[in-house]
Parts: sequence; C-alpha cells; structure tokens
Amino acid sequence: MGIIFRRTMKLGPLRLNFTQQGFSSWSIKIGRWSWNSRARAHRVDLPGPLSWKQDRRR
Repeated sequence: MGIIFRRTMKLGPLRLNFTQQGFSSWSIKIGRWSWNSRARAHRVDLPGPLSWKQDRRR
C-alpha cells in the first residue's frame, strides 16, 4: 500500500481538491447539501450516520 498525497483548500462553501499531479476537483457544500464536480453527484446529510446520494445519469 503506497502513500497518497491529497490536499483540500476551503474557501467558504467552496472546496478545492488537489493531488500530487495538481488540481483534481472542486465541490460546494451549503448546509446539509453538497455537490462534487468529479462524481457529479448530489449528497444530503441525514440525521445520524446516514446520507442520501444521487449520482449523475449515464
């Protein structure tokens, strides 16, 4: 198992994700709702350890 470099920079509700090769993806989180540019998925945090996710349609 190798070591993985990963860095996240938070700018308010915007999060920029970086890997060793450079910029990877961005995401936005407002309250319990979030969206990720790489997965193109919506996610809503539910009470407790649960969450709801809707992936992009292929």
